[in-house]
Amino acid sequence: MPLPEPTADARAHSERLAQHIRSQIGASGGWIGFARYMELALYAPGLGYYMAGARKLGRDGDFVTAPEISPLFGQTLAHQVTQAFDAGLEEILEIGAGSGALAASLLEELDRMGRLPGRYLILELSADLRERSRDTLAARVPHLMQRVAWLNGLPPAFTGVVLGNEVLDAMPVDLVRVADPDIEEAGVEAEPDGSFAWAWRPAPGRLSEAARELDLPAGYVTEIGLVARGFVTSLAESLDRGLVLFIDYGFPRHEYCHPQRATGTLMCHYRHHAHVDPFFLPGLQDITSHVDFTAIADAGVSAGMELLGYTTQAQFLLNCGLTDLLARVPPEDAGRYLPLANQANRLLSPSEMGELFKVVAFGKGLDLPLIGFASGDRMHTL
Repeated sequence: MPLPEPTADARAHSERLAQHIRSQIGASGGWIGFARYMELALYAPGLGYYMAGARKLGRDGDFVTAPEISPLFGQTLAHQVTQAFDAGLEEILEIGAGSGALAASLLEELDRMGRLPGRYLILELSADLRERSRDTLAARVPHLMQRVAWLNGLPPAFTGVVLGNEVLDAMPVDLVRVADPDIEEAGVEAEPDGSFAWAWRPAPGRLSEAARELDLPAGYVTEIGLVARGFVTSLAESLDRGLVLFIDYGFPRHEYCHPQRATGTLMCHYRHHAHVDPFFLPGLQDITSHVDFTAIADAGVSAGMELLGYTTQAQFLLNCGLTDLLARVPPEDAGRYLPLANQANRLLSPSEMGELFKVVAFGKGLDLPLIGFASGDRMHTL
């Protein structure tokens, strides 16, 4: 199926970013690693997908996240957060709040419960998304705006609850190929006509070592999320005491490196179309990779955090009482109940988000059996 045509202005914006990437390739001797290309395509100041003004999330954007599907997501998560509050954690730090839908739903439910945090901090690098999240919160919880603050980076020291929903998948990844006996790194070159093309080179030491640890067969192509691992390490170093929850799509290592994924998991999203060409209209599409949760767990534990739980999104939401929240609306009130029931099905169904999306929890200085993992914990699979 052909992808939708962009407007003239959107195409011109994409060309400006493409020219910027071409200049970076030229300055680097005619080649950049794919992780660098992905970083530029998504985060180049003023030009990258997440740093410019096009609508990204929701029905009119390129993809929809769980908080935009239903307020039930944030409302249910609030019940895990209040358990952490009971353990003396009184602040929330959300990494990459996107449209602000999760923050709004979470704060609405915490307000209803009389369990508001002292502060709700949002780490958001995108000025565009920062403004959009501010608008969302101002519209939905205007009386709570004084509790919300936006950050440009991790605080030097933090005690509280850290939330990251669909954050790790958007971090740049290196792409490697097993070329027995060598490991090759995928890079990007600019063709004479200005288009981008794949170009492979021997992988450098750290990347080669990370790939060899996977023990993959010749010809296998996969992503290595060194940036995500580094972020988890930095987060652990800034966390004095707290609970960390990451929710994202991905697999434990033995599933991530399954033969059926021998060409990798790289995926692009453009106006609700999924495809595999990262060179298509740079700046106008999202580029993502599934998360290797074993690597994330190893990074967190190696940095001094304790792994507290790992399960599917469906199991986590059920453990935290999603069905009880749905039951607050009487089924006979069909106008309210049926839409919520459909939303709950999207969050829980194995054919939708329920199985592919996982929740991993870390703690530091926190001796607490989390309700979200009371049943169906899969830590043994990592």
